Amino acid sequence: MSKMRSINPQDLEIKDLHQFMVGAIAPRPIAFVSTIDENGLANIAPYSFFNAFSSNPPMMVFSSNRTVRGNTTKDTLHNIQANQEVVINVVTYDMVQQMTLASISYPAHIDEFAKAGFTPLAAETVAPFRIAESPVQFECKVEQIVSLGEHGGAGNLMFCKVQRFHIDEAVIDERNRIDPHKLDLVGRLGRAYYVRASGDALFSIYQNPSDLALGFDQLPAHIRQSNTLKGSEIACMAGLMALPTPQEIEQLVQKDDNLANLLELAPAGSSARFEMQERYARTLIQQGEYANALACLMIE
Repeated sequence: MSKMRSINPQDLEIKDLHQFMVGAIAPRPIAFVSTIDENGLANIAPYSFFNAFSSNPPMMVFSSNRTVRGNTTKDTLHNIQANQEVVINVVTYDMVQQMTLASISYPAHIDEFAKAGFTPLAAETVAPFRIAESPVQFECKVEQIVSLGEHGGAGNLMFCKVQRFHIDEAVIDERNRIDPHKLDLVGRLGRAYYVRASGDALFSIYQNPSDLALGFDQLPAHIRQSNTLKGSEIACMAGLMALPTPQEIEQLVQKDDNLANLLELAPAGSSARFEMQERYARTLIQQGEYANALACLMIE
């Protein structure tokens, strides 16, 4: 196991603490927040201290932090304090370069819609504009603002209750669900890094929370203690509902000629044979044949 660095947050400068946090807690979704001030001037700004926290009621929270260097607050906070309304727009790959322009600290009278080349679109239930280029837009009332401190870097949490939202039909699939490949979202990491949430970067894991799977502790010790298989590979087998029966193990040997030939290369019970079984089980796992992989490892 690699050496761990133990850090007391009190021992770090805020800029370094911030970078460790955002580098490790990633990728983070981006709330592209639209607000309007008391004079009707629009503002948009991206925030990656953001997530959804409730479906009933539909609630989102994002944080507009005080700047570390000057301990100043942003126009977003001022505008929300004035009228308690926002539109939270999602950020796609096609929008992200423009979005970075809206992250610049322009003076309050500057229109970020114009600076970043976005199109303001009237909302239905709140005063701030939607961003027309965003495929999903949430109109929200801000129910609560929680200040986490008065020093540079301190957050101001905005609890946003969704009043209405809009989804581009082009990103909805035939099951009436959002297709992540079509949506093509972007997430934020540390420093200047972003991640694109589509294509080969996506993978799926289905584990029904109602199914009481075996778990690691119910697997044979020689599998749990394997020096070849990774924890993630063993977890694929631990997610099964039951151990294979002796009959199922025998059936696997009979129908899988490659496995049968492999077993003949080393005597039963030898470490060399089990290492071959581990390598073959890894292949089965990569093919999604978790039950056969477990049966392979249980051949004596």
